[in-house]
Parts: sequence; C-alpha cells; structure tokens
Amino acid sequence: MDVRVDDPNNPALADLLRAHVAEQHGNVPPGFAFALDAGGLSAPEVTFFSAWEGDTLAGFGAVKQLDAASGEVKSMRAAPAFRGRGAGRAILDRLVATARSRGWRRLYLETGTTPAYDAALALYRRAGFVSCPPFGDYAASPHNQFFMLDLGED
Repeated sequence: MDVRVDDPNNPALADLLRAHVAEQHGNVPPGFAFALDAGGLSAPEVTFFSAWEGDTLAGFGAVKQLDAASGEVKSMRAAPAFRGRGAGRAILDRLVATARSRGWRRLYLETGTTPAYDAALALYRRAGFVSCPPFGDYAASPHNQFFMLDLGED
C-alpha cells in the first residue's frame, strides 16, 4: 500500500472525504463531531496523507501539529472495500512515523463513543494509544473520548 502526502482537495478523494465528514457528523449530536473537511485538512498545521493500492484509493488520514512536542491524528478513514485489509493500519503507521520524524513526544486523537467507532478504537489500542483526558481545545463529554500515544523523547 502506498501512503503518501496528498492534497485534501484532490478530486479523487472528494467522495470518500465527503462521506467521512457526513458520517462523523451523523454519529454524534451537533457540536460534538470534529472531523475536518478538505478546507480544515488544508490548514498549514495539518499534513494530509492518502493511501493507494495501485490506482484505487484505500483511505486517508492526517496529523495536525498542536505544539512543538505533540500532534493529533485527524480524519482517518479506510475506504469501505479496504476495511479489514490493513489500510487503516498502513495509514496510522505513516502518521505515527511522521510524528516521530518531527520529534513529537505525544500523538493524540479524539473519537466518538458509539459502536460505530469500535473498529477504529481497536486499531488505535493495538497501536499503543491509551485513554487520556481531553487535550487542546476539547472538553469532556459523553460523546467524545480521547487517546494518547507516548512517542518518547526520540
């Protein structure tokens, strides 16, 4: 699987990104979904990646720099045909490698609490993410949960 830096405005990504944002906003009450659209994923502090198997889009994800020592996983999504086939793990591995290469000590993420997030939660936990308090501008709520991966001092 080829995971590479991409432009979130790439037309080849539009349908999957639009479906991702709509689903995220549909899974929680208004004000509790934080999935970024192409505009948010184009911010200077965000690095966006897409994953491809040949010419077929397998998924996408991004990291957002929070400060000099930490970042956040944003808007990870595997295309439906690639769920359970390693796309999510390949994307997450690239995001973690990017965080390490930037010298970040922590990588955070926010996600939902409904069963729709179970597969993603299993992936994050297998990668070493552990529950943590809200970070950044997030606040505690029954609709959101927060995780952190300790990347050490490398």
